[in-house]
Amino acid sequence: MTAVLRHAVPDVAELLGKGSPAVAPPDLRHAIREGLPYSALQSIASLLQLSQHDITAVLGAAPRTLARRKRQRRLSPIESDRLYRLARILKSAADTLGNVDKARAWLVRPNRALGGVPPLDLLDTEVGARQVEDALTRINYGMYA
Repeated sequence: MTAVLRHAVPDVAELLGKGSPAVAPPDLRHAIREGLPYSALQSIASLLQLSQHDITAVLGAAPRTLARRKRQRRLSPIESDRLYRLARILKSAADTLGNVDKARAWLVRPNRALGGVPPLDLLDTEVGARQVEDALTRINYGMYA
């Protein structure tokens, strides 16, 4: 499945392992409130080739907490919401840049429009995520980014 996703631009629900693109936002909202399965984190981390450090930074969770979540097989609602934010940005970057491979490269490379910080480093807050989305919008419309 990962090989297919690298070239296609998957839906956010697909990225999170919730099934087809037809998953309605209320269903996804409910899944986030219940806590996404740990496998959703593994799927995104694998797709983006994220290190343990990157995962803990984006989710705002300590390594021991993530080890506990792995045993429980479920993320907390807050961690799930942060993972959704990462999946949403990944989807937007893949749509803008053409595919997941280009999105992955863009997310980890320092970006002048973002103060020389890699976009991935800004995804630990909603404000940072909006800055990344603004940069993607500028790229999409051919503006400096």
